[in-house]
Amino acid sequence: MSRTTTPPVLRFAPSPTGLLHVGNARTALYNALFARREGGTFILRYDDTDTARSTDAFADAIAEDIGWLGLHPDRIEYQSCRLDRYDAAVERLKAAGRLYPAYETEEELEAKRQSRRRRGLPPVYDRAALMLTGAERAVLEGEGRRPHWRFRLDGRKVDWDDMVRGRQGVDTATLSDSVLVREDGSYLYTLTSVVDDIEMGVTHVVRGEDHVTNTGVQIEIFEALGAAPPVFGHHNLLVLPSGEGLSKRLGHLSLRALRDEGEEALALAGLAVLTGTSLPVEPVASLDELAARIDFAKISRAPARFDPEELTALTAATLHHLSYVTVAARLAALGIGGGEAFWRAVRGNLDRLTDAARWWRVVEGPLTPSMAPEDAGFLHLAADLLPQEWGEDVYPRWIAVLKPASGRAGRALFHPLRVALTGAESGPELKALLPLIGREKAAARLRGEAA
Repeated sequence: MSRTTTPPVLRFAPSPTGLLHVGNARTALYNALFARREGGTFILRYDDTDTARSTDAFADAIAEDIGWLGLHPDRIEYQSCRLDRYDAAVERLKAAGRLYPAYETEEELEAKRQSRRRRGLPPVYDRAALMLTGAERAVLEGEGRRPHWRFRLDGRKVDWDDMVRGRQGVDTATLSDSVLVREDGSYLYTLTSVVDDIEMGVTHVVRGEDHVTNTGVQIEIFEALGAAPPVFGHHNLLVLPSGEGLSKRLGHLSLRALRDEGEEALALAGLAVLTGTSLPVEPVASLDELAARIDFAKISRAPARFDPEELTALTAATLHHLSYVTVAARLAALGIGGGEAFWRAVRGNLDRLTDAARWWRVVEGPLTPSMAPEDAGFLHLAADLLPQEWGEDVYPRWIAVLKPASGRAGRALFHPLRVALTGAESGPELKALLPLIGREKAAARLRGEAA
């Protein structure tokens, strides 16, 4: 993908009405990482005008979850604090004749839709409200009806160049005039998003393909408000392995749950961004590396299946490649020491970062060793032959002496040593663990003593 000529401005605009799932993360990551790569601005903008469902708790959870992913917004905005801006935009649209009041109830609208379907017509609004006289509107309001306000579409082909889908078009003549203001005076996303994008200087809007039709309507609103629309990109949606769509309401694959299960944020980011593209899904060392790989033109048009088992495998593969500096603080929080030498010794055997605690207990002890009776003499000999000089090369020096002295080789040599020193049948290489265990503890364990 070619670089932008001016620093872009992008936004992620979730509704704080539930926990984010991996599909939401996909959108947030595309926006934030594109902005990061291009030296632009990333805005977290809460679509919280639905006061009945929006909560501060969910807003805080969203900030925490994208922070866990490593995304740190340059600005945070709340639509609930911008109602005066929407009021002004509504008045401009009314003055321009683009916003008109309609009084039908939902039951009446549904009856109209059914009637049109029976006649083989598309179930779009018939614009009956445009024919009302002032007196007729007064009568309806006298009956207690309050209008919702519809945006009068031009009824034309609206085209744009989509970063993901190429040249796109929506014929707004096939759509109902969109409701922008509800009966209670609250605003719908279709309006607030456009007003915010204009005033915040948003240059690129990257969102799910379920918004393609909205784009045709919103481009008309941009133009009606005298603004050039941003560049749009509509990515494919993530679905469950069953093909079912993701839902915040149902809690599908929430970031909170996946984090609690021990999945790595970097693995989740990589899978959320790369699955459903022609790019290979493989571990990345950083978000900067992931940002460099993003190419919107390589995103598939088909829904992308997000498999939790693939995430688990990618979490393990990611841990196996992470540098010590990236995990040092998290290891310390788990009470794990040993520094870089310990991390290099154990990372290849981890499925979750918390698994490192098990191997730290092996290093630190105490550990009650296990040995077969027939191996007791061999292990006592092994203890006697432990080198006095301890260092990173202690294991090969020890084995070089122990092998000829014991007459053992292969599994008969190595397996009893591993079980006695670590209490496990398999695990990190003893070559890396033995220097960390130390001579005193190693000798005690080989002699069958807890240490």
